[in-house]
Amino acid sequence: MTQTQQQPVAVVVGVGPGTGAALARRFAQGYQIALIARKADYLRRLADEIRAGGATALEAPADVGKSGEVASAFAAIRDQLGDVQVLLYNAGSGTWGNILDISIEQFEAAWRVNALGAFLCAKEVAPAMIKRGNGVMLFTGATAGVKAGPRSAAFGPAKFAMRGLAQSLARDLGPRGIHVAWINIDGAIDTPGVRRGYPQLRDEDLLKPEAIAETYWHLAHQDRSAWTNELELRPFKEKF
Repeated sequence: MTQTQQQPVAVVVGVGPGTGAALARRFAQGYQIALIARKADYLRRLADEIRAGGATALEAPADVGKSGEVASAFAAIRDQLGDVQVLLYNAGSGTWGNILDISIEQFEAAWRVNALGAFLCAKEVAPAMIKRGNGVMLFTGATAGVKAGPRSAAFGPAKFAMRGLAQSLARDLGPRGIHVAWINIDGAIDTPGVRRGYPQLRDEDLLKPEAIAETYWHLAHQDRSAWTNELELRPFKEKF
């Protein structure tokens, strides 16, 4: 059996230059990595970087809000890498605004990325995990999934739905050996976009993507006698 065949498979869904890329780089240290996002060019560059470091990486471009594209992406992953042991669902976006600002289309788009996409991806990996009797699903949440602000008319309900899905999955799949957790990322993440948009923020005000990824790695490898099902991450200065 080759090294590639021996390595388990981890899928990062929602890959950008922040948390998604950090998760891919961290989990590539012990897994074959599959990358799912809409931007095929960025996925290719990141996958090339990971492959150059000696790890296995497969880019699978898809819009997670569209069931057909999700199904095709996971079919390619299973065909080229094998069944998925770890699902890292990091996709999340939404338009900020109150009930007067948000259009029907914006509300639906937020729901599709945050809630429907999470459901579709979980549904793709659950059968093999159940059959095997083990697996990990980690979902990236936000404070809006705990307390939605006045301008979270679209994003808040979508993140609440993702959190509800994770809670249901944990209760259903936990007894079958599958670890499900929802992580509340409470604060701004250190990405180029955040740096440009909020130049007043200093290093200590921001969550470091590599530190987030290290926590996900720990969650994915917890002993089953002491699983975490919900977790909050925030900079030490963040008010809560």
